Amino acid sequence: MQVNFEKYADGLVPAIVQDHFTGKVLMLGFMNKEALDKTIEGKKVTFYSRSKKRLWTKGEESSYFLLLKDIAVDCDQDTLLIKAEPLGPVCHTGADTCWNEKNHREDFLTYLEEIIDSRRRGTEERSYVRQLFNKGINKIAQKVGEEAVEMVIEAKDDNETLFLNESADLLFHYLVLLNAKGYNLQDVIDVLKERHSK
Repeated sequence: MQVNFEKYADGLVPAIVQDHFTGKVLMLGFMNKEALDKTIEGKKVTFYSRSKKRLWTKGEESSYFLLLKDIAVDCDQDTLLIKAEPLGPVCHTGADTCWNEKNHREDFLTYLEEIIDSRRRGTEERSYVRQLFNKGINKIAQKVGEEAVEMVIEAKDDNETLFLNESADLLFHYLVLLNAKGYNLQDVIDVLKERHSK
């Protein structure tokens, strides 16, 4: 990877940090060669702080590190794109991003997975999801089976509303089961992508 640190008088290039999973832009920092080398070696995103006049690893005080996943340089070789996993809020204000945006994927299924996870960890006993988790993995898996059978039955008929509702029930309970097993939909997508590439 060739980076033109000499293009700017201060020897710094912009480094855009993006969440490797959600795709959200988290922050903008600046790197010199030493900051880039330290980022690659330590796997924690490190910048050159123009105010502190030194190398600065994001999270060195808060422990909200940015774990390096990938680095790319643009076509002019003067801007870096850093893909990272944030271990907490990125902005010094406590926001997820320096633009005060929520760091989650924009698609509804990912949002639904976040809701399922928060209900599982919550204490609201009236929550349907909480009740499912209280009954254990066998009940959750059984519920997926029941919903699958109901969807198949509706697939044989011509009632579009019932079929779509049973399909939604199946998908919801499948997401609950994935969460109970410690996985999410992206893990399944990764398997499908790997199969597709073979």
